[in-house]
Amino acid sequence: MHHSPSTSYLVMLISFFLASKLLLFPGVEGTIGVNYGTVASNLPPPAQVAHFLVESTIISRVRLFDADSNILKAFAHTGIAVSVTVPNDEIPRLTKLNFAQQWVENNIQPYTPNTNIVRILVGNEVLSTANKLLIGSVVPAMQNLHSALFEASLDRRIQVSTPHSLGIISNSSPPSTAMFRQGYDTYVLKPLLSFLRATNSPLMVNPYPFFGCSLDTLDFALFRPNAGVLDENTGHVYTNMFDAQLDSVFSAMKFLGFDDVEIVIAETGWPSMGDSTQVGVDAKSAAEYNGNLIRHVISGAGTPLMPNRTFETYIFALFNEDLKEGPTCERNFGLFHTNMTPVYDNWILRRTTAAAAANFHPVTCLLVITIGFLVLAINHHGEI
Repeated sequence: MHHSPSTSYLVMLISFFLASKLLLFPGVEGTIGVNYGTVASNLPPPAQVAHFLVESTIISRVRLFDADSNILKAFAHTGIAVSVTVPNDEIPRLTKLNFAQQWVENNIQPYTPNTNIVRILVGNEVLSTANKLLIGSVVPAMQNLHSALFEASLDRRIQVSTPHSLGIISNSSPPSTAMFRQGYDTYVLKPLLSFLRATNSPLMVNPYPFFGCSLDTLDFALFRPNAGVLDENTGHVYTNMFDAQLDSVFSAMKFLGFDDVEIVIAETGWPSMGDSTQVGVDAKSAAEYNGNLIRHVISGAGTPLMPNRTFETYIFALFNEDLKEGPTCERNFGLFHTNMTPVYDNWILRRTTAAAAANFHPVTCLLVITIGFLVLAINHHGEI
């Protein structure tokens, strides 16, 4: 068959493009999400954000801190998996089934299936509030929301969970001996985990090595080369704080008999700016943490106690949120400024073909070059 030179070059370019897409982020689709907070001025319109995430980033999941109708409409037909949140102060009302049914009717049914809503999160870090009313209401509210989803035939499409800070863990070092805090373990977390198992939903946690590190443990927190930390009970050596934190949660779940429930990372991140008293608060450290984190959770390596698995992970946060209160770092966890430019070079933006080539392993480059030569050889043979 005769191929024109232009056809050959076109085939080469297509081959190169496909190779770059497949090899740069293997297994990333479906794994990496982002927390889309809105406590900021000059935020871009939600439709613009949705388009940007689909066209320019590797993000396939978004977590919202409410159920904002404009944002839910903006994500229609994008395919992005969306998690919505019941604000903490609304949780007690949902202990009544009719309120839960109304909540689903108002906040879920108008938008699904056009918007791919996959999870309702009941509050955020409720146990950390120490508010007895909220803590006592969270599991009944989750049960009622699930019942409301079942009645609407949405229970197989949409899960119900609630994210926790690592404050739910006591004695987390070494990871193998970690347990849930006394009082919360039996009265809240055991019924919560029973619900999650019964509904095939994940336990969601917010691990932040940033808040757990010091100058001495900065390399350990940032996934940099370090001496590691030995867990003498298991013989496992931990090379990063993230794995140690996750395995602490796993050990606590196992102690209660729930090691079969999946773990999802609802929040984790690193600020690019902070106060002078804080360690590692700069753009380089933020880029390092998030880049290493993404590579780690999609690698399939897992953790010492949970090997050979990937973790659905939501990075905090999409934007720098200048209206947030608290220390400087709280306003500087964003991957992007509100004008959609990156705060630092990050692994969230899709690489162009040329940029992907610059990041390729030598074996990958050799493969792409070989494909090109094969195409040229076929073309040359056809023209003889």
